[in-house]
Amino acid sequence: MHRALERVAANRPHVVEIGPGGGAAVEFLAAQLTERPRPVQLTLVEAPGVMSESLAMAVDRFNTIGSCELVRGWAHDIADLLAEQVDVVSASAVLHEIYSYSGAYTGLHAMLRTLPTVIREYGYFVYRDVYAVAAASLHERVVHSYGTRAWLQFLRMFLPHYLAEGIHPYHHHDDEVVARQDSRIVPVSELDTRVCATIEAPVGIFREVQLHYLTFRDHVWRSGTAGFRPVLDGPLAGDWIDFRSGHKRVHYAVTGSQWMPTAQQANLLAVSEPFGDHHVMDGDLFDAVSDVALMAFMAAAERGDEDCARIWQAWLAREGRETYAYLTTGDLVTTVAVQSIEATAEQGTVLMPVRADDVFTRDRLYYNRFLTKRLSNPLVDAKQLCLFQNIPVRDTDTIAQALGTLRTICTKPDLARLQTAVQWRG
Repeated sequence: MHRALERVAANRPHVVEIGPGGGAAVEFLAAQLTERPRPVQLTLVEAPGVMSESLAMAVDRFNTIGSCELVRGWAHDIADLLAEQVDVVSASAVLHEIYSYSGAYTGLHAMLRTLPTVIREYGYFVYRDVYAVAAASLHERVVHSYGTRAWLQFLRMFLPHYLAEGIHPYHHHDDEVVARQDSRIVPVSELDTRVCATIEAPVGIFREVQLHYLTFRDHVWRSGTAGFRPVLDGPLAGDWIDFRSGHKRVHYAVTGSQWMPTAQQANLLAVSEPFGDHHVMDGDLFDAVSDVALMAFMAAAERGDEDCARIWQAWLAREGRETYAYLTTGDLVTTVAVQSIEATAEQGTVLMPVRADDVFTRDRLYYNRFLTKRLSNPLVDAKQLCLFQNIPVRDTDTIAQALGTLRTICTKPDLARLQTAVQWRG
């Protein structure tokens, strides 16, 4: 978002952030504008009923250096929520929300066709999302093995629900999930957590399992039910021992939950150090302890423990149907471009990255360290970030520069599809 603003010439640019969450992007932009003052009009689009104390604080801070308005509505209704075209639209992980809850690919493509109509010519669409695996297709079949009890428990509880209830593209006969234990095919819902399992499935499904496991783990942590609550935001969340290897210290507070056995709490404190009003411990040790707690939590939820079952069902209702990784970087930039150029007959613009550094990924190092220690076939966990400019099709020089950038990202069939769409409109 900050990069886009540096390339916008307007004296008082209008920026829209879809799904501001806890306000991290708002805080960052406020900090940048404090160092280099510039009047910015910021509009936040958040789903009805969603609010956090940290977002409210971020809005108050931003209003000291610019203007910030919070609008309630859904991302796919963005055209109705904005009274005029804006300079920048920024969003984080919103496309998988639209895919999962607003009509799958039909809803997703409709959103992408709407975006160029709300962004001024030469304005920007800033997008951040989960990095999809670099396979020929997310339907490519691979074999992964699972030997960790917590992961086997999660597979048994989550995967049947996701495949039955989720909005996902894995419906072809070649997408069947085949699990084996002791060389025998077993239903995923009947996996024995004491026996190593080999599972054959589309690589995209394994990406879904990874990401959902991490979101579920964080959900349980935040609830405090397991007896501890790690610090997941702010400076203490980045207390690195070795940043490049993803090794860090974890700060946490003991919650006093009656669910955590006394002996387990004693073991947790024994490998920790006091730090002000909370405790801190080596991240690898914390992962080991928390995995044991998470396994016990899931087993209790399966048995019908009231607190654990309630938290599991709450997470399942919010996250269990979502599909996170459905577009690789090449697919993403191609789809955004092709759909945007078909916005309206009068629009005549296309959303494309122009510079080589407008598309890049950032590994999530801590999660990758955790996954490498738990899985035999971990998939790289990262964020992909793309900066799209709303280019008029009459500007052949900028489009040629953008196509040159995409040649390093997209496959030849994608490039042919994109060039056909541009030439047809142009």
